[in-house]
Amino acid sequence: MGSFVLLLLMRVPVALCLVVSSFLTGIYMDIDLAALVQRMVNGLKSFSLLAIPFFILAGEIMNEGGISRRLINLANVLIGKVRGGLAMVNVLASTFFGGISGSAVADVSSIGSVLIPMMKKQKYDSDYAVNVTISSAAQGVMIPPSHNMIIYSTAAGGVSVGALFMGGILPGLLLGLALMVITYAIAIKRNYPKGEPVRKEEIPKIVREGLLGLLTAVIIIGGIVSGIFTATESAAIGVVYAFIITFFVYRDIPLSRMSVIFYRTFKTLSMVLFLISASSAFGWLLALLRVPAMVTEGLLAFSPNDIVTLLLINLILLVLGMFMDMAPLILIATPILLPVATAAGMDPVQFGVVLILNLAIGLVTPPVGTAMFVGCAIGKIPIEKSAKNMLPFYGAMIVVLLLITFVPQLSLYLPSVMLD
Repeated sequence: MGSFVLLLLMRVPVALCLVVSSFLTGIYMDIDLAALVQRMVNGLKSFSLLAIPFFILAGEIMNEGGISRRLINLANVLIGKVRGGLAMVNVLASTFFGGISGSAVADVSSIGSVLIPMMKKQKYDSDYAVNVTISSAAQGVMIPPSHNMIIYSTAAGGVSVGALFMGGILPGLLLGLALMVITYAIAIKRNYPKGEPVRKEEIPKIVREGLLGLLTAVIIIGGIVSGIFTATESAAIGVVYAFIITFFVYRDIPLSRMSVIFYRTFKTLSMVLFLISASSAFGWLLALLRVPAMVTEGLLAFSPNDIVTLLLINLILLVLGMFMDMAPLILIATPILLPVATAAGMDPVQFGVVLILNLAIGLVTPPVGTAMFVGCAIGKIPIEKSAKNMLPFYGAMIVVLLLITFVPQLSLYLPSVMLD
């Protein structure tokens, strides 16, 4: 852990920190380094991991094909007429888009590049436009399909991906509702304008195109819940559907753009899979050195009260999320904190949802909040200005976090009903 933290402070990429610290520990403990290499290779030998490239590819195809614009139009038809309507559209569009991309940063990039300039043009404050966008993007990693939940499933030793997908739906929608309440309250206080009405003759086309895009997520989730497909098979079918809708129905881009889509997919995938591989060796050493057991004993000894233990877990994850990105933290924190959470009475599926939301909050929290950086770059405002006015949105996210921590049924009801 010491070499890992030191390398992080030296700004070495996280995946390399994991590899180097693992090999240094192996040398110190006189472990055959071939065993570490074997652990890295075995970390990728999982059928469920095949879903990750398909989910990333489906999201890239739909994003490139103009799905974000169509989802914004659909959201505008549904709720655009209220006070601060464009901000409400932002939240709802993020809810829709999160069910396709599964990525908060992709959500900010796609939805934000359209709506932040549009909100500023309609006299919304720039910090408000950015903060609505980045906070609502946190839903992108909660609402399925989310490749981060597949990473958690792997790190947790095979927790059902279908159960995790179902478990994230209600908390994701609850987060969206809480953000809508905060968004509306601020809009009333600052007297932001109502949205512009949509012409009636345009509504059928907008609804049709928006729903066609949303069917990507419905096909993936429906295939898993019905038991017809595994998560990997559903993801592959989702890619085929996204390809057909984008290139033969929407037809906004030529087929030649597939080369760009593949490039971006492989670039993202290479980073994700290298992280998983590196963390496998790191996690094996943690288990060998009994680090998870010692952390469990230490936290439970700190307080025998389960409520205090769960609050401590949330606090640890929130702090870590401020300094590290989501995927590596899932891989590092899961084997350490999952035993503590289960000892405190938390189901592994519930812990997965709690973990993901904690780290989603980290994506919009300085100093290393990647979603916040992207949003501020699009809105052309300094990080400090955004962070100063994020407090109401942080408050809404923390309230939802505490609810899903202490009300297990929010994340366990749908898996118990849909998958039993």
